[in-house]
Amino acid sequence: MSHAYPLARTVADALKAGAAAARTRAEAEALAGELKVESLHTEWLNLTEAEATAQMAANAGEGAHGFLQRYEDDKGAPVLAVTFWRLVEAAKPKKAARPAKPAKVEARPEAADHTDDLYFRSGRTRPPRRRRFVDPRQMDLFDEADS
Repeated sequence: MSHAYPLARTVADALKAGAAAARTRAEAEALAGELKVESLHTEWLNLTEAEATAQMAANAGEGAHGFLQRYEDDKGAPVLAVTFWRLVEAAKPKKAARPAKPAKVEARPEAADHTDDLYFRSGRTRPPRRRRFVDPRQMDLFDEADS
């Protein structure tokens, strides 16, 4: 069974019983209505032992599950990680601005295009030929006096 996370604006709303829950972002956006899903958010709560036990028991029922996780800090005190889909107000559309007038473009006289001459002149784009390495120490093998 996969985790389902409650939809809420704050962590207090996420911990309330009966909050709508969703497994995926698409499902959360469908349930959000007019609000916008900002992100899957995690908040950490430092609680006493009794509060942590009560919170875990209260959220063990129907609806969202797996969104509460219990950890311990370095002193052994309980810490709850509450993960929920954070909801925010949807951005209102801005007033339509007047369309900007197109800038006047001055006609320039046609200039000769030398791009082809610069980049595609013969020999410039071809790889250089491989030159044979002549070892200077072997020149004495072909002495003219031996022939």
